[in-house]
Amino acid sequence: MKAITVALTGASGAPYALRLLQCLASHYDKIYVLISAPARVVLATESNLNLPEASRECQTRLQQHLNLSEDKLEVLARDNWFSAVASGSSAPKQMVVCPCSTGTLSAIAIGASDNLIERAADVVIKEKGQLILVPRETPLSAIHLENMLKLARLGVTLLPAAPGFYHQPQSIDDLVDFVVARILDHLGVAQALAPQWGYGGDEK
Repeated sequence: MKAITVALTGASGAPYALRLLQCLASHYDKIYVLISAPARVVLATESNLNLPEASRECQTRLQQHLNLSEDKLEVLARDNWFSAVASGSSAPKQMVVCPCSTGTLSAIAIGASDNLIERAADVVIKEKGQLILVPRETPLSAIHLENMLKLARLGVTLLPAAPGFYHQPQSIDDLVDFVVARILDHLGVAQALAPQWGYGGDEK
């Protein structure tokens, strides 16, 4: 079974996360979803999506919102230490934290593992898997940059939610797709959300 873990934390950028989940559903058999309490606030604020705290009800609401089949997503409680993502013997080798708050980034950098999001990220790092963090913060302090450098040296991909404009976006959705396309590119997932530089453009 091809699986991936996606965590949503309390940084601004809920549309990125929802679009990413939609796109991943076509390429993975199972998506383990972890949602922090601050992320629920962001989702309600930015996407008018109010998710209940109970994982089963949250899973149903999220599947309905994204129009996905019932077996595609599995929303896990933040203290579900018996879940697959908590153990190196069964956790998916790929994980994306989108959006990634600087608080979560800091906790991952020091290996805190105080909740399932942090533990899942710690597992991916120790098992030499692929971890992508999508921070959305500005400006960045020296603390943020030092944490990012530490993680980059461990092989973690830092992919800030910083959309480009060279593709002449016509809507906010185009900007969201630009960032999601970059995430998919790094996961090795085929995508047609945004053109790759040097391909499909007019020659001059």
